[in-house]
Parts: sequence; structure tokens; C-alpha cells
Amino acid sequence: MTYIWLFAVTGILLLLLIGAISGSSVGGPMAIALAFIAAALAAGIYEARAKNRSAPGWIVNIVVSLVGGIAAIILGGMVMEMILSGVNLGGPLAEHPLMVVALAAMMAVTLAGTWGALWIVNRLR
Repeated sequence: MTYIWLFAVTGILLLLLIGAISGSSVGGPMAIALAFIAAALAAGIYEARAKNRSAPGWIVNIVVSLVGGIAAIILGGMVMEMILSGVNLGGPLAEHPLMVVALAAMMAVTLAGTWGALWIVNRLR
């Protein structure tokens, strides 16, 4: 599981480094959303594979991981917005070095939400 955290955070930071995340168009936020959803999906698939789930178990794991990840993205985004609203950036966040920290934190929140949702479902099984 720790490798998923490492690869997901490294991947989102690489997207930022190579310029795939731009602050001037719709493509940047879409790339960020795709990376977050891909990380949640990877966590669900990993957990299903590691626990030797049956076909319905795989479906439940994937759906639960996506729902948990999206819920964490929504709630984490609101919290991140509250935190960053008090910081004087002097311009847009996309052009500020704090964008690196914000992306890494949001990826960690997304994966925490995914694994939290999977943990709840595993407790109910």
C-alpha cells in the first residue's frame, strides 16, 4: 500500500513538472482529476487482488474505492480551499510553488479516503 502512495504522489508531481497541468485551460484540472481517480482505482484493484476477492468482491472494491476517493476529493478540496484562502499568494495558485504541496496533500487525502472506505466495507463483510 505504501508503494501506491509513493507512486501516486510522484506521478502527480511529475505531471506538474512536465507541464501537463496548466493553469490557463481546462486540461490541467482534468489531468489532476484523472490522476486522482486513477490512484483511487489502483488502490481498489490492489486491495481486491491482495485479499483474493471473487468477481463480485472486485466490483464492490472498485466501486467503493472510487466512491471513497471522490468523496475525499470533494471534502479535501473544501478544506484545502479554506486553508489556502487565508494565504496571500499574490496571484493564482497554479503559478505558485505552493501548488506542489497542495497537489501532494490532495493525493494523500484522496488515497486516505479510498482506503477509509475500503476499511469500512471490509469491517461490514
